[in-house]
Amino acid sequence: MIASTKVNLRKTFFGEAEHVIASHGGMSASLFRYETGIEAVRLKNERGYLVILPFMGQMIWDAVFDGVDLTMENMFSMPRPANVIVETYGCFAFHSGLLTNGCPGPTDTHPLHGEMPCAEMDSAAIEFGHDDDGAFMAISGTREYVMGFGAHYMARPRVVLRPDATLFDIQMNVENLSGAAMDLMYMCHVNFAFCDGAQIIQPAGFTPTDTIVRTEVPAHVPRNPDYDAFLETLAQNPAAMETLDEPHRYDPEQVFYIRNAKTDAHGNTACMMRRVEGDAFHIAYNTNDFPKTVRWILANQDQKVAAFALPSTCEPEGFNAEKAKGHVISLRSGESRNFSVRLGYMTQAESDTAEQAIRSL
Repeated sequence: MIASTKVNLRKTFFGEAEHVIASHGGMSASLFRYETGIEAVRLKNERGYLVILPFMGQMIWDAVFDGVDLTMENMFSMPRPANVIVETYGCFAFHSGLLTNGCPGPTDTHPLHGEMPCAEMDSAAIEFGHDDDGAFMAISGTREYVMGFGAHYMARPRVVLRPDATLFDIQMNVENLSGAAMDLMYMCHVNFAFCDGAQIIQPAGFTPTDTIVRTEVPAHVPRNPDYDAFLETLAQNPAAMETLDEPHRYDPEQVFYIRNAKTDAHGNTACMMRRVEGDAFHIAYNTNDFPKTVRWILANQDQKVAAFALPSTCEPEGFNAEKAKGHVISLRSGESRNFSVRLGYMTQAESDTAEQAIRSL
């Protein structure tokens, strides 16, 4: 049974001074506005907080639990007004898609990671109440995309936090409002912090058939002989990146496709990255919704990120390449799709249990 209250947000509610607008079950939601003019909600519980940009693609700008910052190291001290994600690339997570996704190839015309990451939301709200899993607070919103002689859909993103929890949910519902079928490509793009010496735990082998390094490198990635030689090494021995103990190897970036991931009987799977401290970052999802898993690792002087598992409906090689591979979903008129990812931070004890669960799949 679900019992909840919804508070619709207006931009006039936000000011320079952060103030609490709602509290529930040991959690709170506070509003503030960055100096750049971007509105933000801090969703907080006893263990930490999320900073969500409710009117800017509902991206999650920051995530901190038990004093550990989960967010990639980046050049942006705060979010900036942007039309494309690279103009404000410092967030913890964003919605990548929805009509197109990934790095545009030579014959593509779409922006990097599609139209959704920085989209102006039509509405945003705070929800709080109880459901079958107990008390919760959530940020929800809607964004209607409509283009004359083109696509027409409704996107409904949502972030859910619970009391005393360091794991939270990122959700997305996409409904085709057009009379024609629409293309759908979606990735939950989570930019975890790069942690020196961390070990990646995955439900697939670190073999050339299960962990495939991307060799079709996009134009924005500068190549050199050392980089190309390391690509060859990773193609033959992907286990060379199981432990992130050579940060210089990830400048330029490395991208991997995780294939043949093991699941439970319902299609659920998980990946994690254990830090040298013994704790971990964790992400879980259903492969019926996300048949692809992508890994992106980058470590240079300006940004460091270990996106060790990006749940996706496709790989990130641009619309035309993914269409040719059969990775673009066709959503019928009136049809909708739901996506949900549970992710966040785990203590050492929780990590021990989670690692055993992944290895036993």
